Amino acid sequence: MRVVAVVGPTAAGKSGLSIALAHALDGEVVNADSMQLYRGMDIGTAKLTPAEREGVPHHLLDIWPVTEPASVAEYQRLARAAVDDILARGKVPLLVGGSGLYVRAVLERFEFPGTDPELRGRLEAELAAVGPAPLYERLRAADPAAAAGILPGNGRRIVRALEVVELTGAPFAASLPEPTPFYPSVQLGVDLDTAVLHERMARRVDRMWADGLVAETRELVGHGLREGRTASRALGYQQVLRFLAGESTEAEAHDETIRGTRRFGRRQRSWFRRDPRVHWLDAAAPDLVGTALAVVRASTG
Repeated sequence: MRVVAVVGPTAAGKSGLSIALAHALDGEVVNADSMQLYRGMDIGTAKLTPAEREGVPHHLLDIWPVTEPASVAEYQRLARAAVDDILARGKVPLLVGGSGLYVRAVLERFEFPGTDPELRGRLEAELAAVGPAPLYERLRAADPAAAAGILPGNGRRIVRALEVVELTGAPFAASLPEPTPFYPSVQLGVDLDTAVLHERMARRVDRMWADGLVAETRELVGHGLREGRTASRALGYQQVLRFLAGESTEAEAHDETIRGTRRFGRRQRSWFRRDPRVHWLDAAAPDLVGTALAVVRASTG
């Protein structure tokens, strides 16, 4: 049996396809959306409700408090344990989500460079004192390729890249291995025409607001969301936090969430489209599920 990965940009229809595939293949879903790992972040991450899961077991949802920093290495350990358990029970693991590095960490032989608490603490203190710009310039001088792949305002990733460069003496990009499979797998990419996808993203944000994203964010503030280095930067929550702090209007937060979602979708599409192993499917096709099943079955011979 192979691991079936369902990947692609946000709002393209990964969750719906994964439920249909799980029913057809006797499968179980392993979450590969980095923000759905957090407890209480439901509306803003479009996490399926228990009813929407239609009885399909889902793994690695709601495992961390919002104060927990993201750790791809820890996610890798937990996700592989879930995949191994599903396989041992004779079922099909469906790895579902748009967090590209998390998908790679599960499917490929991927060892993460270590960390040094003292060095990490020094870099994070510097980030807090001067902001991301000076650290980004230092990274660009030391490792231009890594800097090109990181947004200048993403302090967490800049700090991690600088930490790896200092620890290993090698470029951060050099620490990412060539793809070597860890599990036999087939990857299904779900996508839509850009205009259609953008409209779906806008409708999703509208629905999140109607469903209570502002109230959910306010509730999570009481659980430490503002202090969460990863969770506080999640799309939607980041914008609502600024609104709650009086730094924007609610309408501005709503509109910026739509724009941010579209930017994020472009980055996801770019990441997955670079991988020739992904079989791309049109999410609007009437025979989407049948086509996906045909690809999966062909891959297993």
